[in-house]
Amino acid sequence: MKRSRNIRLVLIGGISAGVLTGCGPSNQPPAVSTQNVYTNNYHVPGVGYYHAPQRAFFPLPYNHYDAATHRYFYGGLWNTVPGVSITNVSSPTPEAASLAEAQRTDIQRGGFGQTSHYRSSWS
Repeated sequence: MKRSRNIRLVLIGGISAGVLTGCGPSNQPPAVSTQNVYTNNYHVPGVGYYHAPQRAFFPLPYNHYDAATHRYFYGGLWNTVPGVSITNVSSPTPEAASLAEAQRTDIQRGGFGQTSHYRSSWS
């Protein structure tokens, strides 16, 4: 009987060590914030590219050229000439930072699986 008890203690200890390891400091990239400055075309996975003159993120890089239409993309619009701005570093607006942080795919969210998706059969 003692042998079984020792095995259980080892298994429980191993499980708790695995759970607590996930609670330590993370290697996640820093949050998108109005306190940070970003260069033109800074990329955030799941969000897009930062356009410094517009202080917002867009799906394509600043001055992306489409050879089929002969147009340039910047500031969320297609134009016949490339964008020219002296602004190549800026901080995002509060709205852009908040939206980018919510959309990014390079960070892990939550910590205990699907517990936030609990559905009661009593409702």
